[in-house]
Amino acid sequence: MRKKLQGNRFKQFIIAAALPIALLASQAQAAGQPLKIGYSDWPGWVAWQVAIDKGWFKEAGVAVDFEWFDYSASMDAFAAGKIDAVTVTNGDALVTGAGGAKSVMILLTDYSNGNDMIIGKPGIKSLQDLKGKKVAVEEGLVEHLLLLNGLKKAGMKETDIKLVNAKTNEMPQVLSSGDVAAVGAWQPIAGQAMKALPGSKPLYTSANEPGLIYDVLTVSPASLAGHKADWAKVVKVWDRVVSYINDPKTQPDAVKIMAARVGISPQVYLPLLKGTHLLSLSEGKKIFAKGEGFQSLYGSSKIADDFNVANGVYKTHQDINSYIDGSLVNLH
Repeated sequence: MRKKLQGNRFKQFIIAAALPIALLASQAQAAGQPLKIGYSDWPGWVAWQVAIDKGWFKEAGVAVDFEWFDYSASMDAFAAGKIDAVTVTNGDALVTGAGGAKSVMILLTDYSNGNDMIIGKPGIKSLQDLKGKKVAVEEGLVEHLLLLNGLKKAGMKETDIKLVNAKTNEMPQVLSSGDVAAVGAWQPIAGQAMKALPGSKPLYTSANEPGLIYDVLTVSPASLAGHKADWAKVVKVWDRVVSYINDPKTQPDAVKIMAARVGISPQVYLPLLKGTHLLSLSEGKKIFAKGEGFQSLYGSSKIADDFNVANGVYKTHQDINSYIDGSLVNLH
C-alpha cells in the first residue's frame, strides 16, 4: 500500500515479539562489519540519501550500510535482528519495544510540520463545526492522535463527534462520498483527498502542534553499547545533512538526490519536504531535555505511550527513560 512519500510511516502498530536471546545475538554487530540501518520513504529519513551519495560516512570514518524498506518492513527487520538500527516515529519505537524488540532513540531527525492533517469537506470551516458529525480516521494511528489533540484545543472531546474507522489510503474516496464531514490523512494522501473534493481544506495540521510526532534514529541496545563511537560519527554526519538540505545554495542538489531515491521529480518532492521540519543537532539537544508536553522527546513519548495503551496498541506502559539517550547529540 505504500506510495511515494505516503509511507506507512505510522501504519504498522503491531509488531511480532522477537525472542530476546535471538535478537541480542543477531543484532550484536560482528567486528569490522558496517552498521546496518533501515530507512524508508519519509523526507526526514530519505535525507540520509544525501550523505550516502556524497560519501560523507566514509569521510567521517564510519562504515554504514543503509537498507531501504517499506516502513512496516523496516520495523519487522529490526524486530528480527536483521539490522542494527531503524528510522521510526518515537511512538513506534515504543511499539516495537513493547513487542519485544527494545531500542534506544539516539537522534531526532525531524518532526512533521504540516504533512499530517484533518481535512474538512466544503462548508466545514473549523474543528468546532464537526460537533455531532462523522469524522473518519484510521483508529490507533497518528491522525487519530492528531484529531484528539485538535479537539482538546478546541474545547471538545472525542465523544463530541462520531468517529468512523477507515484505512488512511482510502480517505480520498471516503471524503468524496459525502458520508463524513472530515477525514485524517498524511501527505500525499491528504493532497489527493483535497484534489478529489474541491473546496475541502485542512482544519488542523501537525504544524499546529510541533512535536506531536517526532521521527528518530533508534538503535538496538547491543549495537549502541558495542559501537558507541561509531554511532557518534553517524550522529555528526546528520548535522551535515541538515545543513546541506537547508542551505538555499545546495538545497536544489539535495532535493534532486532525495527525489531520485523515491522516484519522483524534484518539483513534486519539494513541497513534501517543506512539510517536514528537519532538526539540527542544536535543535535536537533542546528536545532531548527532559520535560512534559510536545517540546520534549520525553513528554511527546509519554503522550504517545498513553495513547497506545488507551487504544489497545499494547497493554503495559513503557519505561520512557529507557528508550532515550541524548548523550551522542550532546557531544556536538
